[in-house]
Parts: sequence; structure tokens; C-alpha cells
Amino acid sequence: MNKLKLGIIGSSVGNGHPYSWSAIFNGYDKNLMNDCPFDVIPKYLNEKDFPSDYLNEYAEVKYIYTQDYNMSKQIAEASKISNIVHSPEDLIGKVDAILLARDDAENHYKMSKIFIEAGLPIYIDKPLAFSRAEAKKIFDIQKYSGQVYSCSALRFADELILSEKDKEFIGELKHIEVSIPNDWKKYSVHIIEPIISQFGNIGNPIRVVPFFKDGINHCLVEWKEFSAYIKTTGNIPTSLNYRFYGSKNIIDKPFLDTFNCFKKSLKNFVNIINGKSKNIPEHETLQIISLIEKGL
Repeated sequence: MNKLKLGIIGSSVGNGHPYSWSAIFNGYDKNLMNDCPFDVIPKYLNEKDFPSDYLNEYAEVKYIYTQDYNMSKQIAEASKISNIVHSPEDLIGKVDAILLARDDAENHYKMSKIFIEAGLPIYIDKPLAFSRAEAKKIFDIQKYSGQVYSCSALRFADELILSEKDKEFIGELKHIEVSIPNDWKKYSVHIIEPIISQFGNIGNPIRVVPFFKDGINHCLVEWKEFSAYIKTTGNIPTSLNYRFYGSKNIIDKPFLDTFNCFKKSLKNFVNIINGKSKNIPEHETLQIISLIEKGL
């Protein structure tokens, strides 16, 4: 298997993925990564060993583009990216795939279109879009099925998955409660996607009741099998913990390992390109985005 050459595009406000995603493939300069404006990134990178815990054998981020050359240079030096380009178009013909590491989803169609039309596989940061119609617009220009990959990496967080032992302990699942800081449009995907991905084809919700109060987006969701109370807390700190209510017991599943879920998500993208894994079904991604849209 040949090592893939990747190009990364960033950055958007409050999003450190150009640093972390690149470092998970390339390794990083420990001193320069300490200057990364997102303190959590050097912290979780330092907890792992390079190259054994990283993805360097699978791919390397060889090129970076951001809207600011100095920002590109800072990220490139910290995450060992050897080339900086001055426009997104410069990546075409140089790389095997694209990492669009920006979460300003209102720009995803515009920024991804040239790469999709060029036939390049592309990983688009979460959420793919803020509306089902916009997501469909992106999927509809694909040159082949599975060209576009997009998800919250939390779908790969092993610690959030109910084991068979957990299911036996709680009995029949009745209700889920979970919250996350920051705003609903960008961050609710992190708490919606692990529910949709874990419980298979649960179908469209019967009822979605959103309301906003004191900086918190609350959303009550009812499916046929169970209900969920999900919320984003804005500037109010909260821990990311899933509480599963069953017919017999309750169990808590806290989110613990950022590095691992990013690594698994990025590895899945590489495996899809190499024909070793199937992409996330489009209907599942559209289901997730529909719930983001209904929860506003």
C-alpha cells in the first residue's frame, strides 16, 4: 500500500483541526506545537507516542492552504507539513485526497466543489452542512459514490458505545441525556451522531421540540424506540457525558479520548480511499443534519 499524499485546508474560528489532523499523520514539533492557540491539542498529542500511536505509515499531509500565509506557516511548522500553497486550486494534481478542516459549514459547498469536480476524495469537517438541502447539494455533485466523507469523530469514540454487558444491565433503552458546550449549529453534531450511528436505522424522529433559554439550546427528540434530551450550553462549561436510561438501570458513558476518535476517523477515511472500508451511508449523514436543522 502506497502512502497517500494529503492536502489540508483551514482554518475557521475556534477550530484547531488543521493542527491536530496533520499531526496525527505527520507527527509534530513539540516546542512549536506548544504555541498552538488550542491548549488541549499539545496536551493530548503529548500523551501518545510517535510513530507507534500515529498514522504516519498510511498517509502524510504534504500541503497546506489557509486564507492567511502566516497561519499556514505556523501550522506547517508545528505539524511538519513540508509545502504551503497560495490557493486551494494549487492542491489539485499534487495530492491524493483533501482534508477540508473547517467547520464553517456555510462555506463547505463553495470550498469543496472544485475538489469534488476534480474527482478527489474529500473529508469535510463536521457538520457537512447546516441544512439537509445544502448537504444534498454537496452529495449530488459527487463524481462517484462515497467520494465525500464527513462526520463527527465522536462516532468512533469506543467509550460511548454500549457493550452487550451494558445493554443487559440497563435493560430496554428508554431515554438518553447528553450535553456539550458551545453553539448548536456547529457542535450538536458531536452529541447527535453517536446516537444515530450506534442505534442503527432508528428512522426519522416522531417529534422534535427545540427551545432556547439563557444561552442554552435544548432539544427533546422522540423516536419510536426511545427519546433523548440533548443540549448545547453555549459559554457554560459542561462535561460530555451520555446517560442511558433503561428499563432496569441507568449507566453513564463519559467521553474520554479525543486523540483516539480523531485517529480512528482519519484512518477510516484512508481505508475508504484504499477500498478497505465503506463510507458512512449518506442517508445517515442526512438524518443527522436534519436533526441539527430541526433543533434550531
